[in-house]
Amino acid sequence: MNAPQPDDLLWPVYDQPGALTTIESVALADRGLPGSTYDVLARAAALWPDRPALTMLPSAEQWTRGATMSFGQLRDHVHRIANLFHRHGVRRTSAVGLLTPNAGLLPAALLAAQLAGCAAPVNPALAAEHAERLLGLGGAGVLVAAGPELDADAWRTARSAAASLRCSALFALRPVGAPDPVPALEQIEGVHVAYLHIAAAAQPAELLPGMVPPKAGDLAAYFHTGGTTGAPKLAAHTHANEVTDAWMIAANSVLDSDSVLFAGLPLFHVNALVVTLLAPLLRGQHTVWTGPLGYREPALFTAIWKIVERFRIATMSAVPTVYARLAQVRLDADITSLRFAIVGASPLPPAARAAFERHTGVSLCQGYGLTEATCGSARSFLHEHRRPEAAGQRMPYQQVKTVRIDGDGRWHDLPQGEPGILAISGPTVFPGYVVGHDDDGPRLDTLGSVRDGWLNTGDLARVDPDGFIHLLGRAKDLIIRGGHNIDPAVIEDVLLAHPAVTGASAVGRPDPHAGEVPVAYVTLSPGSTGIGPDELIAFAAQHVPERAAAPKDVIVLSALPLTDIGKPSKVPLRLDATRRAISTALAALDFAVADDQIRCELADGRPMVFLPPLTDPGRRRRITARLAPYDVNWAFAHPGGS
Repeated sequence: MNAPQPDDLLWPVYDQPGALTTIESVALADRGLPGSTYDVLARAAALWPDRPALTMLPSAEQWTRGATMSFGQLRDHVHRIANLFHRHGVRRTSAVGLLTPNAGLLPAALLAAQLAGCAAPVNPALAAEHAERLLGLGGAGVLVAAGPELDADAWRTARSAAASLRCSALFALRPVGAPDPVPALEQIEGVHVAYLHIAAAAQPAELLPGMVPPKAGDLAAYFHTGGTTGAPKLAAHTHANEVTDAWMIAANSVLDSDSVLFAGLPLFHVNALVVTLLAPLLRGQHTVWTGPLGYREPALFTAIWKIVERFRIATMSAVPTVYARLAQVRLDADITSLRFAIVGASPLPPAARAAFERHTGVSLCQGYGLTEATCGSARSFLHEHRRPEAAGQRMPYQQVKTVRIDGDGRWHDLPQGEPGILAISGPTVFPGYVVGHDDDGPRLDTLGSVRDGWLNTGDLARVDPDGFIHLLGRAKDLIIRGGHNIDPAVIEDVLLAHPAVTGASAVGRPDPHAGEVPVAYVTLSPGSTGIGPDELIAFAAQHVPERAAAPKDVIVLSALPLTDIGKPSKVPLRLDATRRAISTALAALDFAVADDQIRCELADGRPMVFLPPLTDPGRRRRITARLAPYDVNWAFAHPGGS
């Protein structure tokens, strides 16, 4: 572990955009950052052994019964669990799979996995076959999973995966405050099955002699990406990636070591790891973790302001949909301790920002980042330094630019301020995706996403002279109507300004004349009776800045789709819009099919439409002619299925 550094070197003043130049006048290597996530933990335990590090709540309904752990206790738990993993064969190039919602020992288990080997957290809500595929791709030899009391479905998936992957051990987590005696666990042939807290308690609190702590360049974790264009991929992070990014986030002069954070995002999400676990460890800050359901627990929105008051929460991190909902939760407690709230994972609609800030008096501080750049790459500021039109200023030691990428894959740098695809370089850029394993460990490949150290984010943006990133949309999210590019956010922001709309997502629907036309999907607040598509279409047409952006249709849903890691996903909406377009095109023919008879899925990133079986040549010709102008792949299903 690096020697402790003076506070003015490790923690420079960083509270306004102009600080960036001063910070970068000192080389990153001279700031004395800890080398690994284990070094971060060991430093925290040495400096603040008795200070509270984590409070894990059993649930929002039982928010007064949290279990608190000091930094010294956290280190001892990590040592014991890492020793346990080591005894079951985990080494530097092997992984520990984590298949569980947030629970009492999960933070310690994740840090222990990074100490003994590599952590591979997977969303427990994934379908069993997808979870097992990701665990297998990560080379998980030991699994930690939600036990049957915590999440029965996750436990069944973990048992199946442990047997299929021939894991050496499967350890179960219990809910916080679960009563004794512990329920018996059914054994698996060839796999050691036990409760994590019981098995770890038998291990020493000091590291085993054979345990070699990781170095900065060693792999720390594999996080699955959102999978917005197909199956999720495993992005690898080094210890240096995670520590450096956590330091950039923790170097926020608005907060100090006495600040308390609130965490509700799942630990299979990089934001939860970097923003609400590693960054507070660096500063010696206390983090209060909500129950296993996190922000998905309805009762949390009844208790959250009381939780803020009880623990004197200074900041929290969540996604835009959480803040949109909090804007409607009655203030029934003293929340003056809440200095600001952090928002990320997807663009923040101006209407959602305005509603939350007007309701609470608390500023929203937007961030920007992606898993392939570890977590955060840009941050916003407060008060007179606010620039709400931007996603934030680039963080220290990360560089940003915009590029144009030709059809043949060649990159061309664009002048500052010119819109293009955003590219990022610096110490947080990941080493690659896990594409397989051999005798030396995981094989990594950036799959063309990194060129000469620059990461293609896939986001359209412009960068101003001060390094602020102005997002213009996802490159693949643009709606191209007759050659005219339409940012779906323009439509979404307008619809979100309607008092009944709580969520909005706009996509392109295939059109035989324009190529695509915009359509929107929305959710409505409870009790919004009488609000229908016609009213919302007219409202949007009246307020969008250009006629081309007026949505041709608005579809009301009970909930907007999310990716496997909880980010908004447009893929199901694009597929639904394509299915609706094809169904409408066929309605004029004598080939009438119900919507549910048309299957639509992705093939090579594009929609593939399967129509019901049809053998009549004449009808096939008429349908082929009708669908020819649509820029989609399509085929008739075979009589027995496609």
